[in-house]
Amino acid sequence: MNRAESLRLSARLFEMGYTRAFRPEQADVILLNTCVVRQNAEDKAVNKLQNLKALKKKYPEKTIALSGCLVESVETTKERFPFVDVIFKAGDWPQDWLKSVYPSLPLKANISEAVTIMQGCNQFCTYCIVPYRRGREHSRTIEDIENEVRVLVARGALEIVLLGQNVDAYGQNLKPRVTLADLLCKLNKIEGLKRLRFLTSHPKDVDDKLIATMASLDKVCHQISLPSQSGDNEILQKMRRGYTIEQYWTVICKLKEAMPDIALSNDIIVGFPGESLKAYQNSYEHIRNGRFDTVHIAAYSTRSGTIAARTMTDDVLTKEKERRLKELENLQQNISQEINQSLVDSTQEVLFTELKNNKWQGRTKNDKLVFVNCDGNLIGQTRMIHITWSGAWSLSGKIV
Repeated sequence: MNRAESLRLSARLFEMGYTRAFRPEQADVILLNTCVVRQNAEDKAVNKLQNLKALKKKYPEKTIALSGCLVESVETTKERFPFVDVIFKAGDWPQDWLKSVYPSLPLKANISEAVTIMQGCNQFCTYCIVPYRRGREHSRTIEDIENEVRVLVARGALEIVLLGQNVDAYGQNLKPRVTLADLLCKLNKIEGLKRLRFLTSHPKDVDDKLIATMASLDKVCHQISLPSQSGDNEILQKMRRGYTIEQYWTVICKLKEAMPDIALSNDIIVGFPGESLKAYQNSYEHIRNGRFDTVHIAAYSTRSGTIAARTMTDDVLTKEKERRLKELENLQQNISQEINQSLVDSTQEVLFTELKNNKWQGRTKNDKLVFVNCDGNLIGQTRMIHITWSGAWSLSGKIV
């Protein structure tokens, strides 16, 4: 989402006649868009601001602007960083700055473009800072999103990725109330659009209507990111995730029944406060039995301002967190390798998006990364590819 917002901000500046400067010293305007989902990300942003403070002192005529999740409120952030000229919250744009209105769209779209359909989160998981920085959930209208997607498709986009902190909660604050399924049905009709994806999902908000819609629409990719965060019910309760592991698996079974070819992605935190060896083993078995296509694994670290930081003790030793992290990573790498190996000798539809290291790179509808050698230009083309090789994280093949 931060990357998508940065692209929109850049597009607005380009539209106004600005060009990219490759070093801060060359710039008239320096815009820092920040992520603070983890403490090290916030520390990195603060360190960058301190460097810009010295630059501002040397070149006072430069304009320094700050946005993203580091901005809790404009007033408190200004007190913290008084040398910053312009401060605005994530997803906003100050009306009087550079006499412009945000957002803007690129004049030439990428093959795959991200579109933010909602901001904020109402979940308040105990480890997460996002609801405090992004605020409560609020959605854009279907009409507004449809107009943006139509413009992007007209400018070259073939795939749209719909974004939200909890994308399955889309439309709950709108009147009349709509759903992500309603939005997918609307966007699926856009001529020239080839693929639709969305992320990130919350297990408790994936309902039967959404599953049936995913299965029935030809442009919606059979792929979902569904973070469980743990495989242990006691830890899930401490995280305030709002479901049991049994309820999570009920959703997974419904997805697989409706779409047997669906690719599943998961997120897991190891070393959460109170995670015993038994609780960790439950997460290990959860990953081993789940056979997810990808799993993003992180070791817990205390995040200032969260419920866990205020009320729980970070009691799992760092070395033990690292051991659990490495063990799960090795497990998942083997699973991903086995899943990808099963695709060798199959034929997959691939949408190509870029040339990388002299190989054309694209993705299947199930989000498998595929590389192909070809003399022609494959950018923006959808080709049937015979898979000849597999690794844990990518495939390669030949054009049929």
